[in-house]
Amino acid sequence: MSTKDKEKVIGEDLDSTKVARFLEMQPYGDENVDFHVLVKAYRGLPAEAFERFLQLFKDSGRDINAKDSKGRTLLQLVQENVRHPEYVNILKQFGAE
Repeated sequence: MSTKDKEKVIGEDLDSTKVARFLEMQPYGDENVDFHVLVKAYRGLPAEAFERFLQLFKDSGRDINAKDSKGRTLLQLVQENVRHPEYVNILKQFGAE
């Protein structure tokens, strides 16, 4: 049995409250919380909203260079995705290494 994929919402208004909700996400296992939140925001937000999210993230004292279980930062993972170079620039703008 196949399930219907979530439909992409185009033009959805992503106000500050919706963007800030990503800060509340928690991983299921022992994954680094900051890394988990960064990945979810990267996957769930368009570039403009992701930039606003990163400002909130940094203002909250979170670690933009948090690592996954293999020692990789989000920037390292995003650099492998050539379809979205704008996210690399945004991450670097906020101090990602």
